[in-house]
Amino acid sequence: MMATASRPHVPVLLDRVVALLADAPDGIYLDGTLGAAGHATAVLAARDDRYGSAHLVGIDRDPTALALAADRLAELPDTVGRDLVEARFDAAPAVLDDLGVDRVAAVLLDLGISSMHVDRAERGFSYRQEGPLDMRMGPDAPRTAADVVNGYDLRDLALVLRRFGEEKFADRIARAIVDRREARPFEVTTDLAEVVRDAIPHAARRTGGHPATKTFQALRIEVNGELTALEAVLPALLDRLAPDGVMAVLAYHSLEDRIVKRAFADAANGCICPPGFPVCACGRVPLVEHVVRRPERPDELEIADNPRASAARLRAVRRAAA
Repeated sequence: MMATASRPHVPVLLDRVVALLADAPDGIYLDGTLGAAGHATAVLAARDDRYGSAHLVGIDRDPTALALAADRLAELPDTVGRDLVEARFDAAPAVLDDLGVDRVAAVLLDLGISSMHVDRAERGFSYRQEGPLDMRMGPDAPRTAADVVNGYDLRDLALVLRRFGEEKFADRIARAIVDRREARPFEVTTDLAEVVRDAIPHAARRTGGHPATKTFQALRIEVNGELTALEAVLPALLDRLAPDGVMAVLAYHSLEDRIVKRAFADAANGCICPPGFPVCACGRVPLVEHVVRRPERPDELEIADNPRASAARLRAVRRAAA
């Protein structure tokens, strides 16, 4: 998560995240979505107070974010160690291997898009500001949003909008995009937002948020491969937790939260033998226990101070003791 001079990024549910991760046993703290280190700085300070030392492995795919994080983390005591790595969060297990780290005591994934991404028009995430149709969270992304809207065929484009945006007008919007790009390709965000708005029936525009919200979400997820990465990394990171280690995840829409809920539930399940088996034959025991089973949400005061926190959902689990 990151910050800008005009609108600093405010870490979501900060006190709760710190309480969860500061309570984890002594050892490495992994932040797989470091951003400008808002959560990490507070967690590390709390862990340093508790254990007399702390060590961070911080990962972010955006080099600008890592530079901001390095500056912020430099304010911490010398007893706090840090390894900052430019990579996608699903590369975290490989990063740990490269650093010779087997187990981690605490893990955080904050899946929200940062304020700097949204507020900087040149990043192309906002339908409210004119900017290039980019939406890449880092230079490693293989395509831009312009590549998707100008290159995908009608069927694939509608599928992206339906699957990743849960957009009920996906077919209408995809058709409008294809029709418009035949005249000239899409280049800027506001141009796309206008076409999306006009494709949605007038009556449906009277309720809810901006008409382009779901389309922009879908394109961002497609460009950055967010859900595929999340599905892959959660089981791997749960397996790397030390005994009594804690993993917390902040999700911001139902697609992310379903993946987190399912991964945590699978890891918390014990015997999976069919009902009626007299004796367990599978030998499966729970890997973790729920610390936050039902998602926690920001309260009204936090949302009033930081409206972008309103969609956040926090879940957490603790690795079973040895």
